[in-house]
Amino acid sequence: MKRKLLKTAIMPRSPKSGERGKSRDSNFPPIKDISLSEDSSVSDIMNQMKYSGGFQARYLAESVDILEEMCRDANCAKFLSFPAAIISTGTRGVIKELVKRKLCDAVITTCGTLDHDLARSYKPYQSGGEFTMDDVTLEKKGYHRLGNVLIETENYGPLVEQKMQKVLSEIYSSGERSPSTRFLCQRLGESIQDDRSILYWAARNEIPIFVPGITDGAVGSQCWLFYQAHRDFKLDLLRDEQELSDIVYSAKKSGAFMMGGGISKHHTLWWNQFRGGLDYAVYITSATEQDGSLSGAQVREAISWGKVSTKAKQVTIFGEVTSILPFLVTALIQQLGSRN
Repeated sequence: MKRKLLKTAIMPRSPKSGERGKSRDSNFPPIKDISLSEDSSVSDIMNQMKYSGGFQARYLAESVDILEEMCRDANCAKFLSFPAAIISTGTRGVIKELVKRKLCDAVITTCGTLDHDLARSYKPYQSGGEFTMDDVTLEKKGYHRLGNVLIETENYGPLVEQKMQKVLSEIYSSGERSPSTRFLCQRLGESIQDDRSILYWAARNEIPIFVPGITDGAVGSQCWLFYQAHRDFKLDLLRDEQELSDIVYSAKKSGAFMMGGGISKHHTLWWNQFRGGLDYAVYITSATEQDGSLSGAQVREAISWGKVSTKAKQVTIFGEVTSILPFLVTALIQQLGSRN
């Protein structure tokens, strides 16, 4: 005998009049479609993305609000951290803009940032490369490949050596025997007469740049080479750590805009644990957390270590930095300008 199915099992409940389009819980607002026009600004689109529901769009929009609040907080020491690779691309101009506009108080990065910023202040890198290019052929033609960025070999190592040895000789002649990386970056920035340079603007605005892994790159290798002929010359990394501790311990609040992982991200988090953790944290990553790497670790993991406050305004965005950063920073600048 066939059984009759209950109507309630196969028929959804019809919404009552006036109920359509409303959320049952005010904590879960309805998703709104993004509306575009010829006059849409980046800031306007980003604001709409906050209510678009998913997936990374909402977090990207939230990051702008967190960064805006962080930048407006006069009591907040603002850290900017990023790896070197993006400085070989046009994203260097976006990072430069953050430093030029004094939207950070300290930069923590890797040695390659100095390499690329210095080299590109004098010679161009080439676009138009591909990740799939034949590297054996490129090497024979005199090119380095960084992802899909091409660098003439003469525009990297030999150029960095020429410029660095001159700066190091000037530092040594001035009587300095144990410069910190912060001091070295300051002098490098003063030597560059190119307003496209991050080092140039950091020096001009007296924003310290710290490079905890200074020997892992061309600039660091040139310091070692200089040491071969000047055995009383040393890099004093502990002077950097002392200045970082002074920044952290004197700050009433602290915040960080972090891109990519590695030593620059970790050093930013590491020092802020000593003051109870970051109060603001925005992190962009293309890595995953399944392998336990710091690069893939979301901001929330740092809470368990005391590196981010339990009450921090924080967000992690999964995406590739060069694709995201120009729009994020443009929206930030527009929001800061519109609400002054």
